[in-house]
Parts: sequence; structure tokens; C-alpha cells
Amino acid sequence: MVHDGYALIERTLRAAGGGFAARLVSANRDAQRYEMLELRVVADRVPDFPGPLAGIDALLQACEAPVLLTLPTDLRKLPDDLVERLLSMGEGGAVAHDARGLQPLVAIWPVARARIAVAAALASGDAAVHRVVAELALPAVRFDGADFGNLNTPEDFLT
Repeated sequence: MVHDGYALIERTLRAAGGGFAARLVSANRDAQRYEMLELRVVADRVPDFPGPLAGIDALLQACEAPVLLTLPTDLRKLPDDLVERLLSMGEGGAVAHDARGLQPLVAIWPVARARIAVAAALASGDAAVHRVVAELALPAVRFDGADFGNLNTPEDFLT
């Protein structure tokens, strides 16, 4: 999918900027497409596509840094200072909060603690990302006035 002249993954990469130890993408198909963007492709470890938490689980297991930044590719608009402000919270992690509320997929995850919490949630059958964020007590970074939006339907791409 393309929005504002770029593939969604390319828009997200541009918004994130550089300076990361590695750039990973959670993907269960089209690996070659992502590898062409110099991304390390990480597939779910849990079968049957149980949702975004399975992707976070796989990324946490592949992450060699103390923190992991996650950004979904279907966001309409990310603030220019998003990554900087989330990272400013330190290695304890943080989660974004926009005009619509908590955005649990826009987060800095403390890898060691999150690996345990995410694996336990998946093992229990609870794949709700917001519950893991709450369990980890990730502080919310407020982006007052910002609305990250979503690009989920064909109509979303027209506005």
C-alpha cells in the first residue's frame, strides 16, 4: 500500500529516522520485499497468527539491544519528535498516547522484562497488547493534539 507517495513501510522507516542498532520488521510473508529495504525479517514464533503481540514477541526475541521500538506501518501521521520523546524515558520503556488515547503498538519496550511478560501473555491465550503494556507499567508519553490515525480502509487513503 502507498500513501503520500511512499509504501507504508517506507513512510514508517522515514518517520523513525536512523541511529538504531538494527532495523527489524515483523513479517510472516513477503520477506524478500523487506530485505530489499535492508530490514531483518522476523517471523512469528507462535502459530496461527495470533495478532500483533506475536509479532512483538518475535521482535523481542530477535532484539539484541536493551530496548525495542515498535511502530505499526498503518499510522497516518507520526509527530516528528515521536522517537526522541519515547527514547527520552530511558530503558524502562514508554508508550505513546495521542488524542485518541493509548497507542500500545507505538512503544519502547524494555526487552528483558517484556520478553517474559509477552511470552506469559501468549502462553495464557491473552494476546492483548494493551494488557502487557499495563502489566509492564510503561509510562505514557502524551502527544497532545496529535492524532496518529490509521490507514485501514480504502477511504482512509483518500483523506
